[in-house]
Amino acid sequence: MNHLPLIIKREYLTKVKNKSFIVMTILSPIIMIALIALVAYLSQLNNNKIKTISVLDESGLVQDIFQDTESTKYHLLENVTLEDAKKIVEETDGFGLLHIGSNSDLKELANTINFYSEDSPSFAIMESLESKIEKRLRELKLKQEGVDLNKINAAKINIEIGQESYSGEKTSKIDNIFKLIFGGLAGYMLFMFIIIYGNMIMRSVIEEKTSRIIEIIISSVKPVQLMLGKIIGTSLAGVTQFIIWIILGGFLLSLVSVIFGIDLMDSQMQQQEVLIQQAMENPEVVNNQIEVVKTAFFNLPILNLIIAFIIFFIGGYLLYSSLYAAIGAAVDNETDTQQFLLPIIMPLVIAVYVGIFTVIEDPHGTVSTVFSYIPLTSPVVMLMRIPFGVPIWEQAISVLILVGSFMFTVWFAAKIYRVGILMYGKKPSYKEVFKWLKY
Repeated sequence: MNHLPLIIKREYLTKVKNKSFIVMTILSPIIMIALIALVAYLSQLNNNKIKTISVLDESGLVQDIFQDTESTKYHLLENVTLEDAKKIVEETDGFGLLHIGSNSDLKELANTINFYSEDSPSFAIMESLESKIEKRLRELKLKQEGVDLNKINAAKINIEIGQESYSGEKTSKIDNIFKLIFGGLAGYMLFMFIIIYGNMIMRSVIEEKTSRIIEIIISSVKPVQLMLGKIIGTSLAGVTQFIIWIILGGFLLSLVSVIFGIDLMDSQMQQQEVLIQQAMENPEVVNNQIEVVKTAFFNLPILNLIIAFIIFFIGGYLLYSSLYAAIGAAVDNETDTQQFLLPIIMPLVIAVYVGIFTVIEDPHGTVSTVFSYIPLTSPVVMLMRIPFGVPIWEQAISVLILVGSFMFTVWFAAKIYRVGILMYGKKPSYKEVFKWLKY
């Protein structure tokens, strides 16, 4: 009789009814959102504080370029010495003092600019000040050289090299960013899912083995069915937990924003003042970029990505889970698992590195192609290659190899599982594990 559905049901209900599972399912998104909200709140407090920067321009050339913003106010000082200006800023509790010396040579003038403050200013503030002053001094230098600024501005041409395949499909530089983001997220999700729930499967096997419950179960259930039931049942529990995290996390995120009035995006926007100013100066460029981003998104093979993600995610997870189950059956405690975990984790780490450093540069190169066929690395590498346009037949071959490897791994793991599940009190070596395969 096939007991697999009963084992899956038992494993699933055992996991989801476990108190620690329930607590962590509810507590994890609460802690995560609380940390995000705390960081956003502290950043918002910092951003809401208006910074007053005093400007002492002894040259009189750049003082009119400083315009107040929502987060920064400029106070112009005149007819005072540098030392008096420092005292004024300190007494009024100003954020800092920007001093521009006096020099008829603009290049020499650039070396006389200093910023005085009690605390170190942020990178964004210094970048904003430098950008403003550089632009003004450049314009003044061009005027000194007798150059007509209007002609220079009129002569500016923005270049965006079009990219198009021989079949007429248009792409852009932004396409690569979208492709890298998707591949990176897919690889990271698979990596974390395997680590978290693979370890859960391994611990479950060890617990049943050490409690001797497994001796009763194994008398009426085949080892292969028991192992597959544990893998599938734990996987379903993991998917359930993951879905609850997404729903609960999204709800709490919205709740925090509404109740506490914390704009979680505000901290990011405030730190990009320089980029925003540049965007306001070049609205046409911004509009073009928006269109490029839209085109890049729609150029992605969305349906292919979704189907491939599901297949490779499930295949990769089942492949590694069977190895975790075999390790759990071979040892008596988690301490003894360390010698067996490294060979499992290393292919995943290599896959991530190959995906990030090789696929993005040469997605159809020899290294990328080979690693997208190796079953231990293909779930990550192939997912990162697909956005760059991988023929369906290559994907099919990779899937067939992955499925075949999973079936072989299940057989291999079941051999270890069948013998190791009843072995107690002895730390196995690799040599002994290979002997078990002959039984």
